[in-house]
Amino acid sequence: MKVQDFGHFDGPVVLFGGVYSNQQALMALTDEIRGRDAICTGDIVGYCAEPNETVALFGAEGYWSVAGNCERQLAEGSDDCGCGFEDGSTCSILSRGWWPFLLRTATPDVVTWLHNLPDIGLFMHQGRRYAVLHGGATSKSRFIWLSTDEMDFLHEIRVLEEAVGAVDGVVAGHSGIAFQRVIDGRQWINAGAVGMPPHDGRAETRYAVLENGDVTFERLSYDVEAAVAAMEAAGLVQGYEIALETGNWPSEDVLPDALRR
Repeated sequence: MKVQDFGHFDGPVVLFGGVYSNQQALMALTDEIRGRDAICTGDIVGYCAEPNETVALFGAEGYWSVAGNCERQLAEGSDDCGCGFEDGSTCSILSRGWWPFLLRTATPDVVTWLHNLPDIGLFMHQGRRYAVLHGGATSKSRFIWLSTDEMDFLHEIRVLEEAVGAVDGVVAGHSGIAFQRVIDGRQWINAGAVGMPPHDGRAETRYAVLENGDVTFERLSYDVEAAVAAMEAAGLVQGYEIALETGNWPSEDVLPDALRR
């Protein structure tokens, strides 16, 4: 397990995840947060059509990030994304389209850059110590939702603290839907995804801002038409290109009942 210290931040910190090779969304985020520190929870590459361009922009902006399951699986040349989907689920079926595209499209330099990302990031903000991971401490592909049982959160925090010491908060991603819970005095912040809408019928995506110990969740508008056009040109028409426009996932079966339409 690779752990990296991201540093000490006094001002607002932008938290985001799930860029998913959506260069258009990352461009819009970059324009919106210009000059602020930013940390990503991983899956910089994924469903959409421009992995190399997205990583180039990400690196040029100097954002911090941990590795998601997509980064680790890509670096290993795995034949699946390692997202933790059940066999036969919609997500599992759709990944047979976008994952091979990512494998053959990502350049060696991009794969190496992604491979070098840490598994856990640490940073200080306003006197509080935060850890950044992708899904959970027990697994990068652990789906953790607002409705997840408190004992599951406590277990993840315990495993995390065994590895990196005591923390005041956790910043995570993977599930793609932003939320915050306070568990035994610790913040658990899911920063959401900027590359895919949060299954709410709106095309805008989400990111978070941590300031003075408080978290706000912001919506991000971007050039959806350009992102969809790039996916169609690449042959990525299994359903996620429609999700960008409608705001609803084609893979609702991965969601808890409370989040389904």
